[in-house]
Amino acid sequence: MTRCIVYRRHDAATAQQNDRWTASRRRPIAHASNVVQCDGPNSPHAFDIIPLQPRNGTLDAKCPICHGYGQWNTEIDLVSFRCKRAICDYCHGAGWVETGNDPVGHADIVMSPDGYPQWVVAFDPHQDPDHPVADPAAPLSPEQIKR
Repeated sequence: MTRCIVYRRHDAATAQQNDRWTASRRRPIAHASNVVQCDGPNSPHAFDIIPLQPRNGTLDAKCPICHGYGQWNTEIDLVSFRCKRAICDYCHGAGWVETGNDPVGHADIVMSPDGYPQWVVAFDPHQDPDHPVADPAAPLSPEQIKR
């Protein structure tokens, strides 16, 4: 078995040449762009290149906020179609909502008894966008107590 040992020159000229090569490799490639900021789900390009979410069988209607997409673009480049997206807080990204009184499950992170975070499915009551749910930590009103 033969080993080949290669010795490299480490002088100032070689170091300067390597620095120039590295700097040229790190330069971003210039390309045309047309970045558009979207203010929310009602913006013109908010749902570009985003597919509709499929109905999973437990939810009843398309979300009134995101119209079934579950997310929208907050920023999109109309040339390269790179984008930044926001998840819909109302449907938790599912695109569909519950119209009856069934609780709605969504992914959440809680602390386990061992002190480690773990993924769980949390269930929240149905929310109506026209009548938001009151703060659960707030005291009950007399009308709520009678029920």
